[in-house]
This record gives sequence, structure tokens and C-alpha cells, in this order.
Amino acid sequence: MTEPSPIAQQIWDMKYRFKTPDGAPGDGAVADTWTRVAKALAAPERDPALWTPRFEHALVDFRFLPAGRILAGAGTGRTVTLHNCFVMGTIGDDMGSIFAHLREAALTMQQGGGIGYDFSTLRPKGAPVKGVGADASGPLSFMEVWDSMCRTIMSAGSRRGAMMATLRCDHPDIEDFIAAKQTPGRLTNFNVSVLATDAFMAAFKADQDWPLQFGGKVYKTVRARALWDKMMRATYDYAEPGVIFIDRINARNNLYYCENIAATNPCGEQPLPPYGTCLLGSINFARLIKAPFSPQAQLDETELAALISTAVRMMDNVIEASKYPVEEQRREAEQKRRIGLGVTGLADALIMCGLRYGSPEAVAQTRRWMAAFRDAAYGASVDLAAEKGPFPLFDRDKYLAGETIRALPETLHKRIAAHGIRNALITSIAPTGTISLFADNISSGLEPVFSFAYTRHVTMRDGSKRAEEVSDYAYRMFRDIKGDAPLPDYFVDAQSLMPGDHLVMQAAVQDYVDSSISKTINVPESFPFAAFNDVYMQAYDMGCKGCTTYRPSAVRGAVLEIKKEKQAPLPSDAGEEPLARPETLPGLTYKLRWPESDHAIYITVNDVIVEESHGRTHRRPFEVFINSKNMEHYAWTVALTRMISAVFRRGGDVSFVVEELKAVFDPRGGQWMNGRYVPSLLAAIGDIIEQHMIEIGFMPRVADTRMKNDDGKVVVLKDAAQKDSARDKRFRACPKCGTHSLLRQEGCDSCTSCGYSKCS
Repeated sequence: MTEPSPIAQQIWDMKYRFKTPDGAPGDGAVADTWTRVAKALAAPERDPALWTPRFEHALVDFRFLPAGRILAGAGTGRTVTLHNCFVMGTIGDDMGSIFAHLREAALTMQQGGGIGYDFSTLRPKGAPVKGVGADASGPLSFMEVWDSMCRTIMSAGSRRGAMMATLRCDHPDIEDFIAAKQTPGRLTNFNVSVLATDAFMAAFKADQDWPLQFGGKVYKTVRARALWDKMMRATYDYAEPGVIFIDRINARNNLYYCENIAATNPCGEQPLPPYGTCLLGSINFARLIKAPFSPQAQLDETELAALISTAVRMMDNVIEASKYPVEEQRREAEQKRRIGLGVTGLADALIMCGLRYGSPEAVAQTRRWMAAFRDAAYGASVDLAAEKGPFPLFDRDKYLAGETIRALPETLHKRIAAHGIRNALITSIAPTGTISLFADNISSGLEPVFSFAYTRHVTMRDGSKRAEEVSDYAYRMFRDIKGDAPLPDYFVDAQSLMPGDHLVMQAAVQDYVDSSISKTINVPESFPFAAFNDVYMQAYDMGCKGCTTYRPSAVRGAVLEIKKEKQAPLPSDAGEEPLARPETLPGLTYKLRWPESDHAIYITVNDVIVEESHGRTHRRPFEVFINSKNMEHYAWTVALTRMISAVFRRGGDVSFVVEELKAVFDPRGGQWMNGRYVPSLLAAIGDIIEQHMIEIGFMPRVADTRMKNDDGKVVVLKDAAQKDSARDKRFRACPKCGTHSLLRQEGCDSCTSCGYSKCS
């Protein structure tokens, strides 16, 4: 077994190492983790002692990589799910159903599951609610309730939540849905995607009208191209919404005859029916290349087939080994036995064979590899069916008539006809950011290499940090073999590729994947809108099931190539000594009515006038007072005002106080105020302080902040957080560790420094 690198050891210790409740290690080494997982997944077998060493052998050297929830949870005895992907049940258009589903979502997220929901079943905003004499608030208002629930689950110490929200392209609220995440801080725990139907795509191409309707009633008619343009403009500037070609997903679904799909898991690789579940794992192509960087370099397809056979069996056993937050999820998993076996390290494998990502040669080789991968996976599932029986909802004639199944080789057709198949769907390409880092920093999923080398900040036991260079697996191997030789032209990273390179690879792989693919098409900030628009049309025309892009953008505070104009430091803003308090201060008092409080709360913010070095003055917050007749709040309001005032008096950019207050969520629930859900009383106070800062000019209004990029061109920033994101051409600031190490791959944010992942 190859000894894991220091970075792999750190990821293992932080994410996957079993530890007892008091923090004592249950796994002494990575090898113990392999043994623990192998034993847990062999337990459903008739002879666990026979299969445990075989399963363990597949895990050694990171050749087969079960997804993180399996690595972290299998064999620990914890009440956690080993499934990564869930789509929850269909939400009925009534309060009882809505809040019953909110409860199920909370239970699922508590056990570590990421969830997807289709909100298209909820009536549009303004539609009448019969029997109560009121108008509906619309699906977006209930998405905010889900978002608040997710934050509450996180505040209780659970893993970070991840959710996907979908809405049909013909829903009357689709325009509001498209624009929802353009408001900073709104629906931050959701990824959002539009369900684009074939009829809509046809209407777009024919430049026809498009009716927005619900329950048989047309609420509005728009031009299909105008609606498409709104989608593209939003995703061009904000990277959302994504687009899901939902009719194609249902037409190519192996289970077209017994289920309908309207949503996906958070990263999009698993379109699932109501209560659908899926578990994930990946074959590491980078470990299967023989004679790398030589004319004889090739993928060991014999070893690939043997490894897939073991992996399919292991994943099938997870269905019995896992716990399920909701009983309907268990029934769904057992009736269909869906698994999501994928690949990772593909870009590294191509590099090791001398192939440039996205080139015709690389596409052709990828197709050959993926055909072998698919055929081995389906063959392994047929073998399992012959031994253990096919999945319960298997219907031979209907299954064999499916569009995806018809593309299989004739030999597989005959075997399925004779024995059935154990798993209804088998293949999926999932995000593998953290497990790829764990596996010695191989390329992630089918993504290109993001960077061949970067610096990671490692926290030591004493709390200090040291910088550690992390290099790509293939790059490191090339240096070991070739020394200081110049890198060949097939060493390309995500920054040097064009969208077409991504698209041809995604389309090629999709032909051999029965579920879907988590893939991000990175485009440069300067990429023209017309060409960007065409990326999505190409994705549709090339047979992809969805499309997700990521373009650095000034308005969303992504990866900005800008830097702030230098100014002379202000003595009062140096942040070293507290500001002295003048005898009198200007200020404003705000009245806050919190529904749970019997008395109003009065918030006073006083300001200090600061003279700048060039004669001008500016106004900045200096102190806060919170008063109320309700003595229940007395102790904490006094403490809060003293702390905030102390921060204000230190000077500098204190706008972060607003964000910290607004991020506080009351586990008892928040309140609806002025048509918006406010998650806690502290968040309401944060809103007022933010309002005050904007009024005095200390914080910018939307689109008020301007900065110059390296070419001297003025660009507009939307909020203060974007200032901190404008320091690196590839990475953004991580919300966990604060370093500029956050990258976007496979529809997921991952930190290369601390290991944070939005989707884990």
C-alpha cells in the first residue's frame, strides 16, 4: 500500500477517520479505515469473511473510492445515512403537506443527506387560497423557509446542508425564481435549476410565445427567447440558475415505465423520483494507467473490469448497510437498488497517456474507456442478479425497451434477458473534490486539472499554520519520471481551456452514463455573452442532460481580477487604538417590533465624524444602544451593545458585524416581517444596523461600490464580501477558513486549504 501524502492524511483525519465521541481515534491509520468500511459492506453477504479482504483490496491505494458518507459512516454504528443523494417527496399544494415535507427534509439533512426538491407543485404568488380568503405567497417564500431550516440544522452542529430547488420553465413564478439569488444572502443554502422541457426548447428555436401556467390556468405569456435570455443573463452574472433538460432525463431513464423525475440532488448528477436515493463511488482511472508518460501508456482494462465487479457488489450492499431518515426512502432504495458508480482521475489519466483534455484524440480515448467502464458495470450487476435476484421492480420487456438499455452491446442484452439486472441504474459522475484530494490529489471526476500546483495552509497541532505546496498527481509523476523536462502541451488546466473543450468531454461521457453528470464549464470573465449563451444550446444539441457554468463576475463577487485603489490610511481607521468619544454624537433611533416581544425594541446607532487626510470628512458608526421595556432581553442586549460598540470604536471596516448578526438563526424559528422571513431577533437587529450604515454612506447601496481592475477599467461590486474576493485570479475566499483557496468544480465549492466543501 502506498503511504498517503501529508495532505491526504490531513483530509482523512478531518473527514473520514472514525473517532469516538470524546475525540479518541477509532481508526489508527488509513488502513484501519479500509478494514472498517470493508467489514461493514461485507456484512450483508452470506459469507462476510470471504468478501471482506476482497473489498479491502479494492480500497487499497485509492483504486476504488466510495463517497465520503460511506467512508465516514460505514461501520461506525452512528445514526447516519450512507447515501449521498436524496430527492424528497412531491410537495402537495397545501400547508399540511408543505410542513410535513419540511420535517422530512430536516430529518434527512440531520443524518447528512443532501436533498433536492421540485417546487413547481406550489401555486404561484398571488393565486387565491380557497377557504381562507387570502392570496398564496408562492414557491419562493417557502424556499426561504427551507433555507432557514437548513441554517438551523447547521447551527445545531450537523454537517453543512446542501439543497437543490427546481422549478418548471412554464411555472408563473419562473421569472422571480431565475432572479432569486441575485439578492445577496438570499437562498444561500440552495442550488437552483430551471427544468427546461423539449417544448420550451422548441419554442425558443422557433421564437414563439410561451405560456406560464398552473393548474390549467395561463397567468402570463412571454416570448420563449425573452425568458431564455433572462436565464442566461442571470447565470452569466451569478452562475445560477443551472439548466436541467428534464424531458431528456425522463426519456432516457431506465425506469421510465414506473417513475417520473422532476428534481435532482444538489450537484445534479442524480436525477431522482420522489423519495429517490442514491449512493456514490468512483473508480480511480489515474491508478490504472500502465507505463505512464511512455508510448506504451494505456489503461489496464482487465484490472478495470475486476475492480468494477467488486465495486458494484460493495455499493449494492450499501443499500442494506445504510440507515434511512425516512421509511419511504428505504422502500424506494430497496425496490430499485439504484447505485451511482462513476470515475475520477480522468484528466490525470489522459495526461499520463499524452492526451490533451478536450482534443479529438482525448475524446475518442475517453469514449473507449467509458464504454469498457459501462459494459463492465452492467455485466457485474447482471452477475449479481443471477446470484441474488434482480431489483424488485424489474420488468424484462419494458426495461430492455429503454432508450439507454437499447444502446448496450447485444451480449449484455441477452444476459439481462436471461438473468435480469440487480441495479436499475448503475452509473453516475459525482463531485469528487475531497476524496480526490484524499487520493493524493488526483484530478476530480471528469473535470480537467484545476491547477497543477498551489499552496495549502495547514493548521498545526499548536494552532500555528504553515504553507505547504500541493501538486497534482500526474504532474508529480511526470517530474518523478522526466525530471526537469519542460511540460508537454498536453498539460492543460481549467484556466487554459475553452468551453468547447469541456462540452465535448461532458457529451462524450454522458453517452455511457445512465444517470447524469456533475460538471462545471469554466468560462473566463471576458467571455462574450453571445458565446456564453451558445454554450447552453450546444449542451442541449449535443445530448447533455443539463448544463452548469461558472464565469467569474464582478457583480457576484466571484474570482475577480481587480484590486482596490490605494488610499492613504485614515488615522481613525487604522484599527490600532479605540476612537475617542466626542461630547456629542449624531445618531438615529429605530423602532423594531418583534412578534414574540410584548414591547417594542429601540435601537440607537450613534456616529462619529471622521476627518480624512485630504480635508474631506466621512461618517462612521461609533456605538449602539438597545432598549426595551421587556426585561427578558436586558442581559443579552447590554452585552451585545457593549461588544458591538467596542468593535465599532476600533475603526476599520466593521461592516462584517452586520453579516454576523444576519447569519444568526433561532432554532425556535424566525418571523415574517415586511413580507420577508427574518431568522432571528439578532438578524432583525443586524438588518437595522445595515440600514443605518447604508444611510450614512458607510456601506454602499447595491451597485454603489466601484473598483478598478488591472487595466484601469471600473467594475461594480454588489456587496462588501466581494471586496475580499478580489485578490486571486483562480480562488475565492473560503467561508470557513477565510483563505483565498475556494474553487468551483462539478457544481460545488471546495476549499483547497482547509478541505471545506459546500456539497459534503
